[in-house]
Amino acid sequence: MEPLPGAERRTSAYDFELPTELIASTPSQRRDASRLLVVRRASQTFEHRRFGDLGDLIPRGDALIVNTSRVLRARLLGTRASGAPAEVLLVRDLGSDRWEAMVNPGNKLRPGRVVHVAPGFDLVIESITERGTRVVKLRSAGGAIADAIERHGHVPLPPYIERAARSDDAERYQTVYAREPGSVAAPTAGLHFTPDLLRDLDARGVRRLDVLLHVGPGTFKPIEVEDPAAHVMHEEWCAVSPETAAGIAATRTAGGHVWAVGTTAVRTLETMADGTGGVRAGEADTRIFIREGYRWQVVDRLITNFHLPKSTLIMLVAAFAGYDLTMEAYRVAIRERYRFYSYGDAMVIL
Repeated sequence: MEPLPGAERRTSAYDFELPTELIASTPSQRRDASRLLVVRRASQTFEHRRFGDLGDLIPRGDALIVNTSRVLRARLLGTRASGAPAEVLLVRDLGSDRWEAMVNPGNKLRPGRVVHVAPGFDLVIESITERGTRVVKLRSAGGAIADAIERHGHVPLPPYIERAARSDDAERYQTVYAREPGSVAAPTAGLHFTPDLLRDLDARGVRRLDVLLHVGPGTFKPIEVEDPAAHVMHEEWCAVSPETAAGIAATRTAGGHVWAVGTTAVRTLETMADGTGGVRAGEADTRIFIREGYRWQVVDRLITNFHLPKSTLIMLVAAFAGYDLTMEAYRVAIRERYRFYSYGDAMVIL
């Protein structure tokens, strides 16, 4: 569907039919054995590789930007005072052991209600936010709240993975370089990296730099209006260190390119852009919505997984690669039986 003159392309233009068997419910046996669709913007061509071949594509002196956020065991399963089940998904740390959370059943978990998660670990519903989430107060009799979450929480797998979390998800639904806990979903483009691949990139002279964006549940939210401009983005906290800002500046000075690993790294870099091709150090709550017409400031190359139809993420990819090339890449990936979504395969846009 083409946009009207002077109008933005409609949300329905980003829809596509995906055979359900192409939704990856488990990770590949080895992280870097995932397939990699190489998308070349200049020639409008495609190439089929393995993720472990990435070192052949990144020149010496370029910068690879990764998001080091760590996925919390944010899904808490407990019971209400009646003994009926309750589910709480921690979304955002508000400080002082308070969290913004999504709850189920929403009509039963009103302010004042208590959810018992484990012996000595409970939470109290304090208030309802304007977007229908809850502010909850966590209480642990057996030590730090963070330890209680890690001990009793569950990995919050995406809703399209229709199975219960397994023991290996705690390791595989986490990047090998994850450090700072705070995400409720993995920055999935980074799931393909192994320590060996990272060492190989280091040896090849690729500069690896860290950013931080704690992924919220809005990453899975489809756009439900036809006019993308009417979509409300859920804010996410992000940060860039002085070392990363300096590293990107040095890469620019040397004539190198900036490679973003995943849309979370993209959103962080573009949020913190300084107007000169680099980024400023600092932190921010970002609601940036990158779509067609966006003027790119920092990112030169993009490594990403395959995203949900009619999502803000596929719109971001289309803004980077161009709408027609992006949708053709998705058609190619479906025809060639690539695996989709969080545990699926990847593509790199050059």
